[in-house]
Amino acid sequence: MLLIDANIWTMRGPDIPNGFVRVQGNKIIRVGSMEELPPASVGEAVFDLEGRLLLPGFIDAHSHIGLYSTAQGAEGDDINEDADPCTPHLRALDGIDPFDTALGEAVRKGVTCAVVSPGSANPIAGQVCAIKTKGRWVDRMTVAEPLAIKFALGENPKMTYGIKPQTPVTRMGTAAIIREQLCKAQRYKADLERAAQDDDLDPPEYDARCEALLPLLRGEIAAHFHAHKAYDILTAMRICKEFSLRCVIIHGTEGHLVADILAQEQVNVVCGPLICGRTKPELGGLVTQSCALMSQAGVRLAICTDHPEVPQEYLLMSASVARAGGLSERAAVSAITIAAAEAMELDDRLGSIEPGKDADLLVFSNGLMEVGARPDMVIIDGMLIK
Repeated sequence: MLLIDANIWTMRGPDIPNGFVRVQGNKIIRVGSMEELPPASVGEAVFDLEGRLLLPGFIDAHSHIGLYSTAQGAEGDDINEDADPCTPHLRALDGIDPFDTALGEAVRKGVTCAVVSPGSANPIAGQVCAIKTKGRWVDRMTVAEPLAIKFALGENPKMTYGIKPQTPVTRMGTAAIIREQLCKAQRYKADLERAAQDDDLDPPEYDARCEALLPLLRGEIAAHFHAHKAYDILTAMRICKEFSLRCVIIHGTEGHLVADILAQEQVNVVCGPLICGRTKPELGGLVTQSCALMSQAGVRLAICTDHPEVPQEYLLMSASVARAGGLSERAAVSAITIAAAEAMELDDRLGSIEPGKDADLLVFSNGLMEVGARPDMVIIDGMLIK
C-alpha cells in the first residue's frame, strides 16, 4: 500500500507537508517527501490523498470497552469482580467481547487501539491489556498483555464495600489491602528466587494473586492507579515509592492541584473522562483547564474516554474539550497518539508514523477539532477498514 500527496503529522519528528507512506504487510516501511517517492510495485494499491491530513491511529489509554457490552445491561457487565476487594489475578482479556458494537463505532471515529482495564471497585482489580479495535478473536487483537496492574483509591472501593459491609470502608483500609498483597507478593518472589538457587528448598505453593504481581514487582509492567482527588493521587505515588513501582495516574481529575509534584516525579497521567458532569464527589474538582495546567507544568498526558462513561468513539472530541480548556491542538492530538503510546510504553509499535511502526493510520479532510470530525480513511495493521 502506498499513500501519496499527504500532509503527514508524524507526531514524532517533523511534519511532512507533502509526503508519502509505504506500508508492507502490517508495518510502515518507508516515510518521506514526494521528492523521494519510489515507484509503485506491481499490484500495489496506491491512494492519492490530495493534500489531506495523515495521522497515526488514535489510542485510548484507559477504557473498559468490550468489558461492558453495549445494550446488554448486567448480563454484559464484566468490569468489576466486586465480591472480593483483591483480585490481581483477573485478566481483562478474559472478559472482552470483540463483537461489542462500540468497537466498530470506535474504529469509524479513528480509535485503533484501546487500553482495556478491569474496573475500579477493587483496591487491586486485575491485569490491563491493550488491544486493536478491529477483529473477532481478542487473542489476535492483543498488543500487550499484561500491560499493567489496575489499582483503585478513593470513592469507588469505599462505596462498593462500605455498603456490604466489608473492608475497605476507608481510604486507610484501601491502602492497607494494597500494601498487604504487595508485601505477600514480595515474599513469594523472594521464596521463588531462593528455591531456584538452592535445590534443598521447595518453592512456595502456587498463589495466583502473587504470580500476577510478579511482573509488576520485577519492573516489567506499570501500576495504573485510579485516582481522582489530589490526595488520592499522592497516596498512589506514596505506595509506588514504597514498592519501587512505575506509577501511572488514571483520571487525575485534580491533578492540576499537584501538577508540579507530578512533573517532578515524572508520573504519567491519563486524563478523563472530560465530557461529563460533576456527578460524584470525586469529580467535584473537574475543570476543563486541568489538562492544560498539567501540560504547562511538564506532566506527560494522555487523554481517555473511560468508556462506557464516555463512549469510546468520542476520544477525539475529548481531546477537543481539553483544547478548549487551553491545551494546544498539537498537544491534544499528541495525548491520543504518541504521548498516549509513551505513557502506556507502547511507543515501539504505536503512536507515530515511522518505519517499523504498526500501520495504523487515519486520513482527515475536515478540521480535527470540529464537532463530529471523523476520518475519511481508517487503516489498522495495514488493512483499509474504512
